[in-house]
Amino acid sequence: MKTLNYKVVIFIFALLFGVFMSLPSLLQTEKGSKITLGLDLQGGLYMLLGVKTEVALESRIKSIAASVKYLLDKEDIIFDGLAVKGERVVFEILDRDDLLQTTALLQNDIEGIVLDEENLKFTISLTPEEIARTYQNAISQAVDTIRNRLDAFGLAEPTVAKQGEDKILVEVPGIKTPEQEQRVRDLIARAAHLQMMAVDEERIARVSTITPQEAAQYGDVILKDVNTKEPYLLREIPILDGSMLTDATVGFSETNQPVINFTLNGQGAKIFGDFSGKNVGKRMAIVLDNEVYSAPVLRERIGGGRGQISGSFTIEEARDIAIALRSGSLLAPVYMMEKRSVGPSLGADSIKASSLALLFGFLVVIIFMMLYYGIAGLIADVALIVNLFLILAIMALFGATLTLPGMAGIVLTVGMAVDANVIISERIRELLKEGKSVVKAIEEGYANAMSAILDANITTLIAAVALYVYGTGPIKGFALTISIGILASMLTAILGTHGVYQMFMHRITKNNLKTWFGVKV
Repeated sequence: MKTLNYKVVIFIFALLFGVFMSLPSLLQTEKGSKITLGLDLQGGLYMLLGVKTEVALESRIKSIAASVKYLLDKEDIIFDGLAVKGERVVFEILDRDDLLQTTALLQNDIEGIVLDEENLKFTISLTPEEIARTYQNAISQAVDTIRNRLDAFGLAEPTVAKQGEDKILVEVPGIKTPEQEQRVRDLIARAAHLQMMAVDEERIARVSTITPQEAAQYGDVILKDVNTKEPYLLREIPILDGSMLTDATVGFSETNQPVINFTLNGQGAKIFGDFSGKNVGKRMAIVLDNEVYSAPVLRERIGGGRGQISGSFTIEEARDIAIALRSGSLLAPVYMMEKRSVGPSLGADSIKASSLALLFGFLVVIIFMMLYYGIAGLIADVALIVNLFLILAIMALFGATLTLPGMAGIVLTVGMAVDANVIISERIRELLKEGKSVVKAIEEGYANAMSAILDANITTLIAAVALYVYGTGPIKGFALTISIGILASMLTAILGTHGVYQMFMHRITKNNLKTWFGVKV
């Protein structure tokens, strides 16, 4: 036997790497990188969500109102009647000398608005382009936010993707109990809209008798305490909101009760500090999802941009709220359109059926190759085994998710991987029948087959990449296994088998061609 060539060394290394990296997944050990099973293989939760994009528009209008208040206060421009009316923000300035400065300030600092002014009364509305962009942003942001929340929750490989124009597909593998399902649904649906709002100290005594419509006339809103259900009369325009929040963590109060500590960015810290400094002795409510969690009296200016949300939380509730706050609030609420649970037993049946299909297809290919091509078929079978291990190893290395279509992709890869060796073996047999020497037949066989193999694999790879980029869920799983299988087969079926032939070249003679290639010359 000749000395090992570099192609055989790479082939052996690929085999060892594949076996080593695949074992944790095959044996389900606690340590090591493993392939994550998809929803259809291990069971879990499937949800199709709708997005209430109209609420995003309301939030955008309120955000503009808060920006207007901040900008005018910053420049000491006196104004009155700042309020949100439908899809418009209205206010009036009291000094005509401030007209040009106010107009320039709003046009330069707030994007996507239409600004109307008459007799010092301003009306701000959104452009049609900004309205459309707000709707699309609400959906895209909901996808990113839900994905971040599920990732932070510690769930394995959840699928969150936009479906159609205004729907979101969510698949969460591994959810097996109603309690887990409910917790995931609560985490997804929580708006996590944090606001700091001033208490209307002038009218708070009338809060039990005033109606929401009357409160709106004063620019106020009535919200209830999350625990006691006591009503609060708050200024509708918030001081600041959760868009200025940078972090949220679970902590414990002096009475050892779970609380949520949050941190604001630079702009939020400045607004918070300025408001608390100017309103010492007054109350400021911390509002989360339109419920008042606390309304402390401001004893002094609060700098540093840090605050605390307290309530009757359990540790799990506090953790989930902190995750939702860190991930960002939903610009628009989501609602359930379709939900179904996939039981683990169904997943186990899918794995069993897919494994049998893979095993049956694999055995048929191996037996056929050995009977028809002899030792050449056996070499192709070894390359096929290495190819399968490489697919599992690479998927485990990157923590990829294996779905039922993904297993179908592996079954298809078995045929595609051996196809390259069929082409090569047929070319070699043709050249041997033409009277070429064994060395020339093997070298020219690989050279002649290479263009056809590369063309077929590259075109299939391009299609698989397109499926992965533009597909969702199961389609991505199928495309992923096909792509990995193609790349692995280029290494094993072409480079590896060629190296094996070169290593055993001296043993192949015209007398044993039937044994080696199943052909008699």
